[in-house]
Amino acid sequence: MNSALNPAHYARRLFFLNAGCAYDVEGGSVDRAYVRRMLNLIDGMRRGAKLLLFAFDRSYGEDGRHDPDRTAFFVPDAYARETARENPRVFEWAASIHPYRTDCVAALEEAKRDGARAVKWLPAAMGIDPASPLCDRFYEAAARLRMPLISHGGLERAVIGNDIQELGNPLRLRRALDAGVRVVIAHCASMGQDRDLDKGQNGPYLDSFVLFTRLMESSKYEKTLYGDISAMTQAARAAPALAKVIEREDWHPRLLNGSDYPLPGVMPIFSVDYLVSLGLVAESAKTVLQEIRAHNPLLFDFVLKRHLRSGGKALSSNVFETRPFFEAA
Repeated sequence: MNSALNPAHYARRLFFLNAGCAYDVEGGSVDRAYVRRMLNLIDGMRRGAKLLLFAFDRSYGEDGRHDPDRTAFFVPDAYARETARENPRVFEWAASIHPYRTDCVAALEEAKRDGARAVKWLPAAMGIDPASPLCDRFYEAAARLRMPLISHGGLERAVIGNDIQELGNPLRLRRALDAGVRVVIAHCASMGQDRDLDKGQNGPYLDSFVLFTRLMESSKYEKTLYGDISAMTQAARAAPALAKVIEREDWHPRLLNGSDYPLPGVMPIFSVDYLVSLGLVAESAKTVLQEIRAHNPLLFDFVLKRHLRSGGKALSSNVFETRPFFEAA
């Protein structure tokens, strides 16, 4: 991501570091600057707020070997863990463990002992097929340890890596759900299209959110399937999935707020004006939301979601009270 010879990766890195106010740091201290910025932002939140820091594992092949050529970036579990331990008042952490690793079960058990609250996957970038039998031993351990799995659903644009988009199909997570794992589908799979695998391997393409909805409406998964609303206020995701999530009050006990930080600080992908045009945000709230965003993008993300309205409904307060879900792990 440091080389202009890879323009897509290079541009993403600049966007992310700019959003995290770490793009102009010299002397190799970008990581420290990034964490300092998060600490500064959370100081602007109500006391009691915490951030869940995500690790990000490397890519692995089906042979269990690390694949450096397809690894976009790597945030070790140990780094996320130690960052959280240094700032326990405001940080918790989530591990990231590729299920094809030969040591995936041991790594998951270690993460559990070290206080990880969940495991994060981004299948399209990491080269993980959630429907593969190669994941079974990981699922068995995750269910046994009561470790939730937070897995991206739908189209992935932020991280390239393997770039196998079909691996983000929400229906591929049925294998984890059937194994008894609590699964959080990130962003409620609110962007892109995937094949309807219930109609076969060559089934028609449907909106990924439609497939997520199918899973959410299955009584079989009502105690194990969740969605997070991070990034759903982005311009590319807001219509029509965001309105439905707001109006589906029966879903609210199974929705978790997330910030997808640093993306709330990437100016082009959010538009308060667009949300006003959709009728999801009141015109009277526009100016103050824009001012908050310039000051604190993390606070902006939270306040924006609290102001969302559709069909006379708003997101329930429990959507923003995620601690019980993660403490249950």
